[in-house]
Amino acid sequence: MALRFSTKAGTLAGLQERLTSARIAPLLSFTVRDWQVGRQACLRDIQGRLDAGPWIVRSSCLREDGVQASGAGAFLSVLDVNEAGLESAVEQVIASYGDANQADEVLIQPMLSNVVRSGVAFSHDPNTCAPYRVVNWTEGRDTASVTGGLGGRLWQQAAHSKVPPPPDMLPVVTLLEELLELFEGVPVDCEFAVTREAEGEVLWLLQARPLILPARPESEATQADRLENIQRKVARGMRPHPFLIGQRTVYGVMPDWNPAEIIGIRPKPLALSLYRDLVTDSIWAYQRHNYGYRNLRSFPLMPHFFGLPYIDVRLSFNSFIPADLDEGLAGRLVDHYIDRLLSEPTLHDKVEFEIVFSCYTLDLSQRLERLASAGFLEHELEAISSSLRKLTNRIVHPKDGLWRADANKLDTLNARREALLASNADPLERIYWLLEDAKRYGTLPFAGLARAGFVAVQMLKSLMTVGVLSQADYDCFMGGVSTVSGQLARDRATLDKATFLARYGHLRPGTYDILSPRYDEAPELYFDWTQRPSVPEPVQPFSLTLPQMREIVKQLESHGLQPDPVGLLDFMQAGIELRELAKFHFTRNLSDALALIAQVGAQHGISREDMAYCDISVFKELHVAAANTSDVLLRSIEQGKARHAETLKVSLPPVITRPEDVWSFEWPETAPNFITQKQVTAPVVGSDDREILAGAIVCIPNADPGFDWLFAYPIAGLITAWGGANSHMAIRAGELGLPAVIGAGEVLYRRWSAAQRLHLDCPGRCVEMLA
Repeated sequence: MALRFSTKAGTLAGLQERLTSARIAPLLSFTVRDWQVGRQACLRDIQGRLDAGPWIVRSSCLREDGVQASGAGAFLSVLDVNEAGLESAVEQVIASYGDANQADEVLIQPMLSNVVRSGVAFSHDPNTCAPYRVVNWTEGRDTASVTGGLGGRLWQQAAHSKVPPPPDMLPVVTLLEELLELFEGVPVDCEFAVTREAEGEVLWLLQARPLILPARPESEATQADRLENIQRKVARGMRPHPFLIGQRTVYGVMPDWNPAEIIGIRPKPLALSLYRDLVTDSIWAYQRHNYGYRNLRSFPLMPHFFGLPYIDVRLSFNSFIPADLDEGLAGRLVDHYIDRLLSEPTLHDKVEFEIVFSCYTLDLSQRLERLASAGFLEHELEAISSSLRKLTNRIVHPKDGLWRADANKLDTLNARREALLASNADPLERIYWLLEDAKRYGTLPFAGLARAGFVAVQMLKSLMTVGVLSQADYDCFMGGVSTVSGQLARDRATLDKATFLARYGHLRPGTYDILSPRYDEAPELYFDWTQRPSVPEPVQPFSLTLPQMREIVKQLESHGLQPDPVGLLDFMQAGIELRELAKFHFTRNLSDALALIAQVGAQHGISREDMAYCDISVFKELHVAAANTSDVLLRSIEQGKARHAETLKVSLPPVITRPEDVWSFEWPETAPNFITQKQVTAPVVGSDDREILAGAIVCIPNADPGFDWLFAYPIAGLITAWGGANSHMAIRAGELGLPAVIGAGEVLYRRWSAAQRLHLDCPGRCVEMLA
């Protein structure tokens, strides 16, 4: 006979005689009416039927653990209660009910001792409704920290996983499966603890209740079919390839062109297809080859698994190998890079800084010692060094540097856009050419300038390593960089609304997301126009001392690098500034195209929300074919909605190191990027809390440049879930001297964004939750 969920006490009592996969501590319960008419009898009952304290006095209210609302955390439980405090504890629990029902209950159980692990477990993912067994736990007895969203480790596994759970998770999964069976498949949410007893570790069930889901969960068989398809795709991609060096690959959401930061981990089809078209299908490889790296053209960098975008890391690592490097040595280098990432997956958002050698720097010989330790020979290290030196000299040359030609293309982009928008071209033709130009004169030079910006930062850091610059010099240099974001803050303080929006109105949080309003589409959403912010302090340019200039001359000559000290300084500043400027200009083409896409949809009675599900390829088709626009769009939207519905049901780890990872994984805590050498303590808010942004640490999901409007407010600090050490927001925070944690990762971001107050200690690389 199936069990039915009841009150907390009733459900546990019903399970006591039938549950075999976990123990339930002895329990006693009574109603509010029982307490009110026979308090002393209740107290005698507790002391007579339960072992001597300490006890836990728990809520068991009719308004919690229901099939319509869980009421989780709404009522009080009192821990470590002794005989003297028992009456008071019961009163406190009943008082937490507010207007108590006479049938509400109070539950008393002995406190568990020797607790080594505790947490919560779900039979289904509470967010996606998919049949994943999800366990969130901490080492120790405090389940409140995880039920309140404030911490713990997070592991999940598909229902029909082909991979067994780790030993410490197996008992919890077995408990979930038994609860599903006892309650006839009703999704379940439970709290558990593990104690260390003489016979070993023992699992205890503390609570079981129905898991309230926003939609009906799909079948476990449907999930299994989908994950089998992903596993096969991952396995195929991990084989050797005749046109690639490296024996295998890894997939990640943050290496290289970091899709998690730019479009998110579950983008809608329009955003996903736009990013592929503008960057990751071909532009990325075209730029790398232009700059002297291996030719990877025709290799799409970003596969997706049912709509979840990943970077093929073997492709990325191939593309950072100088084109003139010996094939055998290049292959060993790629394999070494992949092995390093496998051993330290938390470096997946720092591959260029911590794993790959993609340019020459003044401290390269010290950094190459890692390769010597891995068995690379002296002549091989010299070959790598020589190739990187030639490649870097081509990039940074004071007159003929590759970045200069890329910078000039931005003028062409702007001129062509203005001519196109002033013409009689219809919306479909405008969309086509805005995006074509965005690639040729926008994302292609942006990719080159981003490479120059990376080389600039690497060179700047190497000047610190060899002792030419101090940390204070580095901070001063970065603070003196003049970026678009800094100019935006200054212009917000001085320009009138119309002029400001004419200049910056195309920006939007979520650059590729048609559902994110542009600044000029919703100006009141982003800015308080009733008051003008104060003018930021002017940027103070950094200058070298004479001894520093002499030392740089010595260093450059000894390393065979071409620029003079002034030229090197100019390159480093231009590299960082032009990267941001290029992004500003190409996103205007993209943003205008998205506005026109919404306009075309409206002309055919299709909402902006529905247009987010179409694929950008249909606009290329409509440009060349005599097709019915409405039919083509609606067909693409229908297909996109079906695909995205599947996207929402898939969970995958941020780094996939083997095909089996698609079935079972623990969400890793990443190694965040701390920006500046400052500390701050402040309340925590989200970007939607515009009225209380001032003086707060703001949490945003990614380091997208569309969030630049935040800097018009005097925020105290910044935390992003995704973003690299050289991302837009990292550069911006450095320029402003704003304490920031960029790329916290899913687990830490959830934890910190749920806190009320944080202390950011950037020099100590530490975040402390104060409340």
